Amino acid sequence: MKKIIQVCLLTTSVVAAAQAERESAEQHSLEQVVIIGSKADAKAMAGSAFVIDSAEIEKFEYSDIHRLLRQVPGVYVQQEEGYGLRPNIGIRGAGGARSEKITLMEDGILISPAPYAGPSAYYFPTTGRMTSVEVLKGAETVKYGPYTVGGAVNLISTPIPGESSGFLQSEVGEDGENRIHGWYGDSGDTVGWLLETYQHDADGFKNIDRSSRDAGLDKEDYMAKVRFNSASDSRYYNQLDIKLQYSTEVSNQSYLGLTDADFESDPDRRYGLSERDQMDNEHAAVTVTHLIAFNDDTSLKTSAYYNDFERDWYKLSGGSSYINAANAGDVTAQGILNGSVDKTGLKVKHNARQYKSYGVQSQLDIKMKLANISHDFDLGIRLHEDEVDRFQPTDVFDQVNGSLVYQYTQAPSSSNNRVEEAETLSVYLMDHISVNERFDITAGIRYEDIDTKQYRYNDVDRTAYTPTAFNDTKVTLLALGATYQLTDSWSLMGGAHEGFAPASAGSEGVDPEESINYEAGLRYSNDRLYAEALYFLSDYTNSVQYCTVANPCDGVTSGSISQGEAEIKGLELLLNYEMSSSANYSIPLSFTYTYTDAETSADSDDGSNLSGDRLMDIPQQQWAAALGLVAVSGWDMYLNASYTDATCIDNTCERAGVDNTFRQTDDLLVFDLSASYPINGSARVYGKVDNVFDEREIVSRKPDGARGNKPRTLYVGIKIDF
Repeated sequence: MKKIIQVCLLTTSVVAAAQAERESAEQHSLEQVVIIGSKADAKAMAGSAFVIDSAEIEKFEYSDIHRLLRQVPGVYVQQEEGYGLRPNIGIRGAGGARSEKITLMEDGILISPAPYAGPSAYYFPTTGRMTSVEVLKGAETVKYGPYTVGGAVNLISTPIPGESSGFLQSEVGEDGENRIHGWYGDSGDTVGWLLETYQHDADGFKNIDRSSRDAGLDKEDYMAKVRFNSASDSRYYNQLDIKLQYSTEVSNQSYLGLTDADFESDPDRRYGLSERDQMDNEHAAVTVTHLIAFNDDTSLKTSAYYNDFERDWYKLSGGSSYINAANAGDVTAQGILNGSVDKTGLKVKHNARQYKSYGVQSQLDIKMKLANISHDFDLGIRLHEDEVDRFQPTDVFDQVNGSLVYQYTQAPSSSNNRVEEAETLSVYLMDHISVNERFDITAGIRYEDIDTKQYRYNDVDRTAYTPTAFNDTKVTLLALGATYQLTDSWSLMGGAHEGFAPASAGSEGVDPEESINYEAGLRYSNDRLYAEALYFLSDYTNSVQYCTVANPCDGVTSGSISQGEAEIKGLELLLNYEMSSSANYSIPLSFTYTYTDAETSADSDDGSNLSGDRLMDIPQQQWAAALGLVAVSGWDMYLNASYTDATCIDNTCERAGVDNTFRQTDDLLVFDLSASYPINGSARVYGKVDNVFDEREIVSRKPDGARGNKPRTLYVGIKIDF
């Protein structure tokens, strides 16, 4: 049915486009809560900030957040299944596994399924329906906790239009990939609304041994917004925004990778042991936000939110044992992977979890002058609770003649029948001080009070339970940043703030991650050039690893472990340059570069971490460059290149005498090409090729073997405004 709809849309949209003209109007912006604003705002902040706006997103029409964030200096991404369904995003050395150490938001609201109790973001908002992405680092991150060690990412959803208007996009690609994105909305003097849907399905690019099942995905996302606001001549302006979101995903994705020899032979192969692996999830969210503006200088904004996420990732357990043995030359293990050797007792677990996250947050904004110096105060408070409920039985199969034959079901043990909860209070005060036209200071303080607990049930009926972990964390964080305009073109910026990441709810007696983070840099801008160079240093008194199935701690898959002292330092470069601009065309160039030196700075008490160990999952060097040709008549073409160094999958891979053959990923250099052409004022067709030269490398080894990046993929699409 979806493919029928797709064909109809592609056929009829051109006709509709011929009759439609895009109408511009101012947007009401409360329901589109930003933490930075525009690109110009980012360049003026007392700290590193980056905005990927709608114009930037449209260049390559990426639906994978990994590909979108490659252009942001200081941000690390690690690909996994090729579609960005469960991203791995790190910032300035803060661990990237499941984006667990960044503050992740949609429209300014925490969006990880359980950001305190279970920080791994197994749900991530649909990138394809976003209008912009904000990345914040430095002193300003103290305002957006709880994770201040690295930074914050805020995804901006489609705003309610200022007048009756809509949008339709249809895209088809190789490997049966299809995308449909559409919205329509309207605004009057006191009411506005928006309805939106995003559909994404694919057959996948991997082939499962001896199976007719594909390795693809089917994702549906729906959103509705409504706004009520007072009349423009009201004494106090009031605005109420309601946002509803619902999405489902069924994807035949697996953690099971390949041996290095099999990857070299066919990177798109998947062993038949993973035939039944499938992620099935459902997400629902509601946010209600009220704004009252008492005058031009004072306003109060309050949001209540509720997120519910249910998932069952049915997948093979223990696949790494066969991969590791086969990599070491074990013929029997290789035979089990190939399906030529029978095997009993294969376990396929229902990794079923229900997440709930809800709270109320409020921010009072006050602008005033004190001693003839302008101050912009942000005073905020958030009461938040979240939980993760696991009930995870295991099905046992035998492999017989290459097929999986069901035997019986094991009831979940107490470790798979548990609940983790968090109750938190957060308070912050930020003061943006304009000393004079050239000198600005940002000062902030944040307080977090976090209570977490874990309890495990003793039986499947949950008639009795045992408390197994408690943590009570209270912390006060300080931040100070400044910018100084040397000339009209040159400016200095710098700052320091205290980094923090709480231990997960499954931990007891584990100290939180704490650091002092510094940055200093120089900015230059003129009519055709913007350049930025920043040095950053994060001095960790204690680093923490969250233990999960995707990122185990020596086999442990829950809780957290302390890793001791560490030091992360590096350099970020950013360049935007208009190489040539004539009456007929322009040639924009952009380049970003990140160098990171991330090491343990002292031996841990248990000896598992040694001074000089390289921190895992952090590339030493990465860069991205984009070159465009944009015609005044409306057509454009862009070439994008991105490079990422190899990364260690554990802290031992660069120790003297250690064989790191299977302990690191590969370097990866990828080129993407896109072009678009306007049919008329309302419709535009486009084509793109991701991974032009079909470079295939190992981008992930955890937890169960080598997995590669997506192959060369061709797409064509059409977009219509009406």
